[in-house]
Amino acid sequence: MASTATSSVPPGMEDFIVGIIGMGDMGKMYARRLSDAGWKVKACDREEQYEDLCKQFSDRTNIQILRNGHLVSRASDYIIYSVEAANIARIVAQYGPSTKQNAIVGGQTSCKDPEIKAFEDHLPQDVDIVSCHSLHGPRVDTKDQPLVLIKHRASDASFRKVETVLSCLEAKHVYLTAHEHDRITADTQAVTHAAFLSMGKAWHSSRQFPWEGARYVGGIENVKINLTMRIYSQKWHVYAGLAILNPEARKQINQYAKSVTELYKLMLGGHAEELRARVLAAKEKVFGSDDDHNKWAGAGKPLLRDAVLDRFSIGTRAANLAPLPNNHLSLLAMVDCWSALGTVPYDHMICSTPLFRLWLGVTENLFRSPARLDEALRVAVEDNTFRSEDLEFTFAARGWAECVGLGHFETWKERFVETQRFFEPRFADAIEVGNAMVKTIMES
Repeated sequence: MASTATSSVPPGMEDFIVGIIGMGDMGKMYARRLSDAGWKVKACDREEQYEDLCKQFSDRTNIQILRNGHLVSRASDYIIYSVEAANIARIVAQYGPSTKQNAIVGGQTSCKDPEIKAFEDHLPQDVDIVSCHSLHGPRVDTKDQPLVLIKHRASDASFRKVETVLSCLEAKHVYLTAHEHDRITADTQAVTHAAFLSMGKAWHSSRQFPWEGARYVGGIENVKINLTMRIYSQKWHVYAGLAILNPEARKQINQYAKSVTELYKLMLGGHAEELRARVLAAKEKVFGSDDDHNKWAGAGKPLLRDAVLDRFSIGTRAANLAPLPNNHLSLLAMVDCWSALGTVPYDHMICSTPLFRLWLGVTENLFRSPARLDEALRVAVEDNTFRSEDLEFTFAARGWAECVGLGHFETWKERFVETQRFFEPRFADAIEVGNAMVKTIMES
């Protein structure tokens, strides 16, 4: 269920104080948006960040930066933990016992299972628990974006207070349990991130900036490149917690790597008919058959149109040079993965991130066109030009899946940061183009 909230500070809540523990990018965004709407905010980060945060927010009279979470917790009526999922248990154990009597506490982590467990273990029993999760990054306009609200242990009055506070974001409120949240975010985010992380790692391993070649310029390729750069320009922990701490995400990332590997083996072995049969069977299961009222027909117009996609390229291609053939292994594997897991991506559109909507859009763009899909399947078997790049992509997908399966945060960080450094000199241009693309497509 979804509803669009409006922004206001109602009578009787003028002295209501919102506490934010963790002033990373999302914490700062929340602090600014809440203070702009008139709410009083007390916030903190690690104590060594105190002086710098005081300077950053010195012009905002209704934001008070405190030295630690004890001071925030004891003085605030609604406390939001905006910290890394991997650290939530430790930080709640440290500051939770200081929570103001009868306050409300929630978290902003991408994986709710460890967050809720931490709250249950370390918060006093008189404290209500209402968690949230903005399904987008800190640079995305919150208006009409999905905002998950989880009434885990709270009175109706407490829940209404949280809704009222967060109404200034002008987001679409989506009401879920913690378990439903983790399952849906696994469906809409985990595999999407795995695909882009694998593309970036493959390009890094090949020592190439993809927009400098003819294969990765225009149309679908623009989305692949722009969103890969968008992910690698973020902090490593943004995606690590969702992947490693969410059991559903582990299963899905492993299946994506399996789909990539098995489809690549069919390509490598020249098994054209088996490849075609498998891809078309997956298409029918995910999107419906061409003869029936398929799922994307129910979704209305295509999520992405070629004319829009072609506008947002980092690289350039000569007018007389046709794009090089591409088997779109990453997209074929995505649909094969959804099919194996029984996932219908359109079922979760109300709870989808901008990245997921774009990824579903380019996948749909390929599978809606019989000619384009036929060409991808033909290239997959007959054209060996980029076989080595597809091999690197397969290695990358399996590497991320193994890292997630082992639960190694440090290994994830090393893999991510190493590739991030490779692309970092190009982030400025890529992010500018990517932001414009996301804004245009979200408004269309």
